[in-house]
Amino acid sequence: MAAAVLLLAVVMVSLAVGAKPLSIGQAWDGLVHSGSGSYTVVHQMRLPRTLLGLLAGVALGLAGAVMQALTRNPLADPGLLGINAGASAAVVSAISFLGVVSFAGFVWFAFAGAGAVAVLLYAVGGGRGATPARLALAGSALNAALYSYVNAVQLLDTASLDRMRFWTVGSLAAAQTSTVEKVAPFVAVGLVLALLLARPLNAMAMGEDAARALGARPGRAKIVAIGTVTLLCGAATAACGPIIFVGLMVPHFVRALTGPDLRWLLPYCAVLAPALMLAADVLGRVVVRPSELQVGIVMVVAGGPVFLYFVRRPRSKAVAA
Repeated sequence: MAAAVLLLAVVMVSLAVGAKPLSIGQAWDGLVHSGSGSYTVVHQMRLPRTLLGLLAGVALGLAGAVMQALTRNPLADPGLLGINAGASAAVVSAISFLGVVSFAGFVWFAFAGAGAVAVLLYAVGGGRGATPARLALAGSALNAALYSYVNAVQLLDTASLDRMRFWTVGSLAAAQTSTVEKVAPFVAVGLVLALLLARPLNAMAMGEDAARALGARPGRAKIVAIGTVTLLCGAATAACGPIIFVGLMVPHFVRALTGPDLRWLLPYCAVLAPALMLAADVLGRVVVRPSELQVGIVMVVAGGPVFLYFVRRPRSKAVAA
């Protein structure tokens, strides 16, 4: 209940804060009454941005939690296995070589890139015999190679650099109602799949032999988990650009409240991750007024120290977290 109240509070602040500040009362009035003076500001500018932040936060938070469970790596982030990098490489290629400029075009390239990397990762990592360590190593190598490609394309294609630069920093500023409507079904399917993975991933945490004894199928669970992360990260990356650290931080914070049981951890991540995303977006709107910082930049600044804290903790505590 407290998590839901926190999310609702952040949503209202997101609707109120912007170039034209509104009180919470004005924001609520603009949300529910079409005759309100703030109706246009709320519905045309703030609401699509807020809804997109909610969807992207859900996607990235769940993807991070699933990846940490799959790899048994407490530092796993949606970028660890190269899924975000695959989506980014495909979208940047579409922008540079094909002139694609809308989410309707981005999303299919993002899924194609993320899916291709997922298949390649599964093959390089050892197929059904893949271990968490091999998956992590293969993902790190693919991640480095693909982001090198992204940077190279940006440097070589100066005509498309401005479009790519805005997208690659990660942003909610260009959110539109049509984008929200298109990304919502993908996130909804990913949400359902992630929740269905809770029991098999819980069983796999005790070891694959123990998981099989409990009736789980580790090979199938790995395939579904990678597919779920692909779907969630592909949708979020296509809509907002690559945003990091949400999937790293939120599962750690939630685990301190719920423990490691994914039946509780995943639903809480689906509530608190969008709260973090929207809070970062609101912070970016106010710290450099009248300009604003994109949410991807705010998350890098906030997430970097948190990442270093997790790295420096004693290994026993990090694993327990």
